[in-house]
Amino acid sequence: MKTAIVTDSTAYIPKELRDELHIHMVPLSVIFGQETYREEIDITNTQFYEKVREQLPTTSQPPIGEFVSLFETLAKDYDAAVVVTLSSGISGTYQGAVSAGEMVEGIDVYTFDSEISAMIQGFYVLEAAEMAKQGNTPQEILARLDEMKQSMKAYIMVDDLSHLQRGGRLNAAQAFVGSLLQVKPIVHFVDGKLVPFEKIRTRKKALKRIFNLLGEVASEGVPMKASVIHANHPEEGEEIKAELERAYPNVEFSLSYFGPVIGTHLGEGAIGIGWYKI
Repeated sequence: MKTAIVTDSTAYIPKELRDELHIHMVPLSVIFGQETYREEIDITNTQFYEKVREQLPTTSQPPIGEFVSLFETLAKDYDAAVVVTLSSGISGTYQGAVSAGEMVEGIDVYTFDSEISAMIQGFYVLEAAEMAKQGNTPQEILARLDEMKQSMKAYIMVDDLSHLQRGGRLNAAQAFVGSLLQVKPIVHFVDGKLVPFEKIRTRKKALKRIFNLLGEVASEGVPMKASVIHANHPEEGEEIKAELERAYPNVEFSLSYFGPVIGTHLGEGAIGIGWYKI
């Protein structure tokens, strides 16, 4: 059985790596006024973060027809497809992929809800792609993804409270007071939804708290993979990655980014760290 691996753009897997591992990607979009941009295709991260300072866009899941078209194309060469989407708790992309899979004949579509996003979602995709290359069945791939989910964690520090306020998640007074106090919320995924974890004074202390959360698991010494994820702060991301690599030699670290769709909701300057036990 030949199995295709499909994901959406919010996994933020670089195109070169997608091409190398034959990963198929369906984009979500950001909409500025009358202009729609498919992330990872029509707009770069730099362009997005420049535009978002002036106008907060809305975001849009892929049209179901994009999944249908892709599945019909894949049916010519593949017996099955494993589709890994961002959390169904924050987007209808998962349900769109499920519905599209039911509409297409000639290929068995298995849709996996990552219950998370960004490169932490990408971890599932990369594992699935490696297993598909080795000839594993869709059932074996899904079983491994479920196993990974048991230790998958991610914590994100939100830097820009005004951004949260513009997105309707804080009122103006909360954002004003929070900014005065330099409050940096830490959020995480619970049951597929992004919810508050802690509110901490100052960026430095918030980042240290996330480092400590990683350290509680990494200090066990078990092999792990982790990603440092930044919202338009690549230099800081590199510094954090280097610091953590020195502290935890048992962890394989990568550096990734929050692209336009997730960046719309988190704001510039957000930093996240996610991990799982290999």
